[in-house]
Amino acid sequence: MTGRLVIVGAGQAGFALAAKLRTLKDTRPITMIGAEEVYPYQRPPLSKKYLLGEMSFDRLTFRPDNWFAENDVDVRLSTFVEEIDREKKTVRMQDGSTLEYETLALATGSSPRTLPASIGGELQGVYTVRDKRDADRLAEEMKAGRRLLIIGGGYIGLEAAAVARHLGLDVTLIEMADRILARVASKETADIMRAIHSERGVAIREKTGLTRLIGEDDKLRAAELSDGSVIDVDFVIVGIGVTPNDRLAQDCGLDVGNGIVVDRFARTSDPSIFAMGDCALLPWEEGRIRLESVQNAVDQAESVAATLAGGSEPYVPKPWFWSDQYDVKLQIAGFNLGYDETLVRPGAREGAVSVWYFRGGRLIAVDAVNDAKAYVTGKKMLETGINPDKALLADPSTDLKLLLS
Repeated sequence: MTGRLVIVGAGQAGFALAAKLRTLKDTRPITMIGAEEVYPYQRPPLSKKYLLGEMSFDRLTFRPDNWFAENDVDVRLSTFVEEIDREKKTVRMQDGSTLEYETLALATGSSPRTLPASIGGELQGVYTVRDKRDADRLAEEMKAGRRLLIIGGGYIGLEAAAVARHLGLDVTLIEMADRILARVASKETADIMRAIHSERGVAIREKTGLTRLIGEDDKLRAAELSDGSVIDVDFVIVGIGVTPNDRLAQDCGLDVGNGIVVDRFARTSDPSIFAMGDCALLPWEEGRIRLESVQNAVDQAESVAATLAGGSEPYVPKPWFWSDQYDVKLQIAGFNLGYDETLVRPGAREGAVSVWYFRGGRLIAVDAVNDAKAYVTGKKMLETGINPDKALLADPSTDLKLLLS
């Protein structure tokens, strides 16, 4: 094929698609459209090493700027698509210009949920963490002794708490659910992570929501919580989840749900349009899921590249995730949706532990805390369909390698 591929989105999935096509010696013209003013870069380190000042931005970019021109990838920065015309096969940018495509790839990602203005969400000092601009603004706030309120006890909130404590801030984290990580992990994993943060001085308040933020001259000063208490705060980080960026797809008549509906090849309801990464709602077992991870963005994009280059293999998700907090590495293999049993296994080293998830007696996921061996073993079991003997798995003296045979 020689027709133009237009990629809407210059993040992990968009870049992975372009790079893989060039690796596969596909020579079609590619145009990538990105809303930011910088070339594609890694996002996960933004809220960790970049914010801590341990990694400069040039180390986050996927390739040097000249790579794109040398590989005939036309990157249009600081712009975004306003409309897709499926009949004419064009996209219209916000400046009114149009661009024709033969194939369109939507790698639009997701956006952080924000607080409504009615409860103080537009006050100065309220932040979300998604891109370089967010991280740069937060870096100015992250000073020792300042008071930070984190709203949301998911991975984003916990990672932000770890960075803030490392920098010497006074951190309070609130979670309106019964416990932290309620949507994404077991009670056992939540207990482990709560203890890690509490030991390092984070004040975690579960079953506690935000009533309103209190400002003075549009600047944040305090927060009133659902238990009636009022705490003084200097700034707030909001980590209450994300929503898929599927407006373009919806407006042009593509099938959408909680994201852009795609088939096993990441095709949308229009066969000339693909979607991948955080914005895509993909087949999973008997239903559909969105996978918000770097791994899925890359793997799905590379699968699309193989399809465009003439391949015929469907994308089969093999989920894995990670989260770095302090000196703790949490590695997750599989997807724990619908689990009905967990098993906690102590690791060989102090502080190492893993939580194994089962559904109907079969292993579906594992959380490994500072336990790389458990993670690697669990990942191999999931990929090969091995279902471990639970009694042997629960015994810390069992060599995990023996369970792979």
